[in-house]
Amino acid sequence: MNPHDTDVHTISPELPAMFDGMKLAAVATVLYILVRCLNLKSPTAPPDLIYQDTPLNRFLLKSCPQLTKEYIPPLLWGKSGHLQTALYGKLGRVSSPHPCGVRKFLPMQDGATSTFDLFEPLAEHRTGGDITMVICPGIGNHSEKHYIRTFVDYSQREGYRCAVLNHLGALPNIELTSPRMFTYGCTWEFSAMVGYIKKAYPQTQLIVIGFSLGGNIVCKFLGENRNNQERVLCSVSVCQGYSALRAQETFLQWDQCRRFYNFLMADNMKKIILSHRDSLFGGTSSKRIDADLSRLYTSTSIMQIDDNIMRKFHGHSSLKEYYEKESCVHYIHNVNVPLLLVNSADDPLVHDSLLTIPRTLAEKKQNVVFALTLHGGHLGFFEGAVLFPQPLTWMDKVIVGYANAMCQWDKQKPPCQKSATSSPPQAEGGCAEEKA
Repeated sequence: MNPHDTDVHTISPELPAMFDGMKLAAVATVLYILVRCLNLKSPTAPPDLIYQDTPLNRFLLKSCPQLTKEYIPPLLWGKSGHLQTALYGKLGRVSSPHPCGVRKFLPMQDGATSTFDLFEPLAEHRTGGDITMVICPGIGNHSEKHYIRTFVDYSQREGYRCAVLNHLGALPNIELTSPRMFTYGCTWEFSAMVGYIKKAYPQTQLIVIGFSLGGNIVCKFLGENRNNQERVLCSVSVCQGYSALRAQETFLQWDQCRRFYNFLMADNMKKIILSHRDSLFGGTSSKRIDADLSRLYTSTSIMQIDDNIMRKFHGHSSLKEYYEKESCVHYIHNVNVPLLLVNSADDPLVHDSLLTIPRTLAEKKQNVVFALTLHGGHLGFFEGAVLFPQPLTWMDKVIVGYANAMCQWDKQKPPCQKSATSSPPQAEGGCAEEKA
């Protein structure tokens, strides 16, 4: 047999090496994508602070080290604003406690019934004073959300009384008593809660805190009437956008997946609205909202829902008018109490162009400090070593640290400049509901 006629197949020695090279290239590509998506090469740094050099601000930065030290998020995923935001949105917080308070019901002039939860301090405040944090949560949120529960428990243990507004219509087990829900900038319910606290605790001083949409509400509340700043020691706003009119264009962009977040927020708003469809749209009352429900079902953005329904709660003739009058950007310059504005540079909901508002304000007004972190997402600000985040976040610590510094500063002021203070009453155990 001729050896040249034998059917023999040989594999070129170059092929295994080529296959190995393809595997290495695929692995390298995956690693590159992970590094880029998780932003692993991004450095950690202290917040970028904009403030004026005043004795109060120097005392603040010395007394609140969270503002001057590095914020270090979890190593593997914490530098991604999307993952920080997603974890906040899904879990709120890890291992969140269950603080127990008393639910208050406040009848409003238009027939609505506002509710808030009141939590007494679990320890004496370090200054010996009576201090109440009045808290406005984010869009569609309330006192039972995990991030609120975690913050309240931490604040109680630091000696603060906490009053948390439940946005009108946000609690699933509380029916509306009038055809109206919470809106982007309506301060009526928050004002009623603050008024109750001032009357019930005539010696207490207030620290005003707002998260996201709640930040817009509290800044608008303080700025729209000078009397609203009485007995207020300071205020903190976290992750708000300052101007809905400017934000609406950025919310329609796919940059940073903002359009996708817009869709998710709209879907959540639809669920809240439809859970109260009978109170809002049913019956023959002249106060019921005249809205096209078919447009609500097909809405894919917050702006469509605001235009079809939300603006009508207060009789705004157009979406532009609604956003103009409801945004704190037109009122925040009237706030004269110490004000800390906190945002994250990788917040996928708040476009960088909106941050010119707090920057400019801090450059012009001595009472304003603007803190911008590199990481944190939207209301995330998780801390942790590698993978698992800690129960308390940088946001929780910086708000309480700022509040502690402001209380200490107020205690050192001459007596003629102080507001009246008294020792906090003893906390009472048990959960209850009470009609105010």
